[in-house]
Amino acid sequence: MPLDRIPHGSSWPIALLFCLMLALAFPALAERGPDLPDYPAEQVAPGLYVIHGPVDYPTPENQGFMNNPAFLVTQTGVIVVDPGSSVQTGEMVLRQIRKVTDKPLLAVLNTHVHGDHWLGNEAMLAAAPQVPIYGHPEMLKLIAEGAGEEWIQRMMSATEGATAGTVAEGPTHPLEGGETLSIGGLTFKTHYFPHVHSTSDLMFEIPELDALFLGDNACNGRIVRMDDGSFIGSINALDGIKASVTASVLIPGHGLTGGWEIVDDYRAYLTGVYDGVAALYESGGSDFEMRPIIAEQLVRFKDWQGFEEELGKHVSLAYLEVEADAF
Repeated sequence: MPLDRIPHGSSWPIALLFCLMLALAFPALAERGPDLPDYPAEQVAPGLYVIHGPVDYPTPENQGFMNNPAFLVTQTGVIVVDPGSSVQTGEMVLRQIRKVTDKPLLAVLNTHVHGDHWLGNEAMLAAAPQVPIYGHPEMLKLIAEGAGEEWIQRMMSATEGATAGTVAEGPTHPLEGGETLSIGGLTFKTHYFPHVHSTSDLMFEIPELDALFLGDNACNGRIVRMDDGSFIGSINALDGIKASVTASVLIPGHGLTGGWEIVDDYRAYLTGVYDGVAALYESGGSDFEMRPIIAEQLVRFKDWQGFEEELGKHVSLAYLEVEADAF
């Protein structure tokens, strides 16, 4: 509204008038959330850096940043893994990269379809429009069906608009699993199991660095949602990856980098839920009745972020799996 159209004697607060003037003059600013503060990049192997994000759920305080973006500085450039939940997170990742190197972006790898891991792709493409972005074909399919917009709205709601301005830019290059890529002098072995945390999960092994990206198939100190997942599929996948990979540096989707104890601990949680439900199912108990019993059995995980929020849902989901297996 032009200032000369505001009624004389208006009682509008001066601050409101000022905000209106800014929104009219700079509409793009009104549609974009604030920049994300910098988080440190920790070197966990030669040339491999991880920005360990908060393990909380997305909130206005963390502005939706909750995963572990990573980047690898190679002979010729930089490879980014899971650049985060928003364009603001992706821009923060780029700032951390530029503190280490001015080499160009060579590739972006996405572990799975959940938007807290890949909505930062937008920032990568703004910095390097031709950079290839890799993900599983199921991830490409789900994004084409609307998963990207769903995650944008989910992050906007959880952060009260802090991620505004983010556009869903999914992978451009499909990886079925089993491929070996050579990028920047490093080898990337791709591992896929059909139904783990989702139906689109890829794990990336870098033999030269003795490193493995787990995605959300195993997290450290964080219990993640299984709405799209399978307990039996997850347990089998963790057994399969442990039998086929000898890495010593394991980067989870959430929580601190470590070793195989990450896989062992997360498998223990998943097995505890499934086996606990299976045993109680035989006695005819309902999922509601099972939760407190299984919570006591899994007390070692009670301080993990997400335990209280997710356990009830996990018991219900495992109940459905157990019931399906019984027929």
